[in-house]
Amino acid sequence: MNASQPSTERRIAADTLQTYVRAIWEHAGSAPREAQLVADHLVMSNLSGHDSHGVGMIPRYTASLGDGQLKLNTHAEIVRDAGAVLTVDGRKGFGQVVAYEAMEFGIERAKKLGVAAVGLRNAHHIGRIGHWAEQCAKAGLVSFHFVNVAGDPLVAPFGGIDRRFGTNPFCAAYPRDGKNPLVLDFATAGIAYGKTRVAYNKGVKVAPGMLLDHDGKPTVEPKVMHEQPFGSLTAMGLHKGSGLAALCEIFGGALSGGYTTHESTLEKSNAIINCMTSVILDPNSFDAPAAQAEAEAFLEWMKASPRAEGADAIYAPGEPEEARRADRGAHGVPIDATTWRQIRESAVKSGMTESEIDGFANALQ
Repeated sequence: MNASQPSTERRIAADTLQTYVRAIWEHAGSAPREAQLVADHLVMSNLSGHDSHGVGMIPRYTASLGDGQLKLNTHAEIVRDAGAVLTVDGRKGFGQVVAYEAMEFGIERAKKLGVAAVGLRNAHHIGRIGHWAEQCAKAGLVSFHFVNVAGDPLVAPFGGIDRRFGTNPFCAAYPRDGKNPLVLDFATAGIAYGKTRVAYNKGVKVAPGMLLDHDGKPTVEPKVMHEQPFGSLTAMGLHKGSGLAALCEIFGGALSGGYTTHESTLEKSNAIINCMTSVILDPNSFDAPAAQAEAEAFLEWMKASPRAEGADAIYAPGEPEEARRADRGAHGVPIDATTWRQIRESAVKSGMTESEIDGFANALQ
């Protein structure tokens, strides 16, 4: 199919999609636990409305595996233990595995000491960063995460016109008693690179102000990120987003003991390498017995603002994802035809037979 043409989509039940994704990676050689963690993460990204980090990543992962970059059945390794500070090497293992393990290390240490900092380096794509903040929040912990996309420049700095750093996410989460946590998770680019892939596959344009073509001129055509000559994403928030991206590059890539993006580190393969520095805090370690009440009072105050024209709600961080999970959990995950075809091709490469794939396809009808 021509990706420049509008693409139809189908709705697939989340549990059925998880089973399919798990089967793809088990056929590729992943142990059952690894395949499950990958499937859980990717499908949860779709359920949360972040298709850019969902099952559409499978073809890129398959290509990286073919390049010998993605290492199956590889686990996070603590390479330095300084008490409240841990340095963890992901060894190019599945990010959905090594980031989970790194957060488990940090959660255990924060519960013991009140605070922990975890530097994770050399992880293959760790996906939606909110997933790791939610893991910490589920344990009752506050967390902040700075991430770089090492050696894979996609974003032009404010005042520049070509790619100089990655989409470099920032994320923070705050647990709430008896309620879903507050989760702020965003790429420091105007949009994530994966969202341009989704738009490209669907044959639709992106919003103005998000892209530059190879001459540095504004464009709404996602093909500039997927067809040569390549253009660039723009940083969110002008100079503010560009500055935050630079610090995510340094905090995530340099402080973790990993690497930052520059001429000698440019990635030549299909690998996506993330480094992440996370700070994890036990809120009970503070002298703040009214913290939960104060947080809820502020949220109530914020939401009481009269709505602007056209606004359907005032959302707290994480609430849009909660709404999408409810909708997609009830009605299925939408996947466009181009992405679905690409996933099928990846299933074949993983070693699944046509009859096995057709069996899944028939179950999805």
